[in-house]
Amino acid sequence: MALPHAQPLDIIDVRPLGAGLLDAVTTSLLKTHALQLMRLVLPAGQGLPEHSVPGAVTLQCLEGEAVVMTASRTCKLGAGQLVVLDGSEPHAVKATSDSTLLVTILLHTQ
Repeated sequence: MALPHAQPLDIIDVRPLGAGLLDAVTTSLLKTHALQLMRLVLPAGQGLPEHSVPGAVTLQCLEGEAVVMTASRTCKLGAGQLVVLDGSEPHAVKATSDSTLLVTILLHTQ
């Protein structure tokens, strides 16, 4: 069964989950031929192991704090902060507190 995704001009609520964070799961919000948006839910201490995707990626911290690690840099994101990664750049993410991140992936560049 295919996941339901938002359609053009649908309103997507990305406000912090607050007390509901620990009951939430990571969700794909929107997927087109060129773009994917996901809400990444990470309880404190949880994360994603090193991986990469072909297109450019943004990681925007909606609540909590998370660390984004690449071979050349580690950066700590707090609520309201965003980082951009080049396509194919290996990276890992780890929450230092209960966190949600809005992940945007550019799927096709041409």
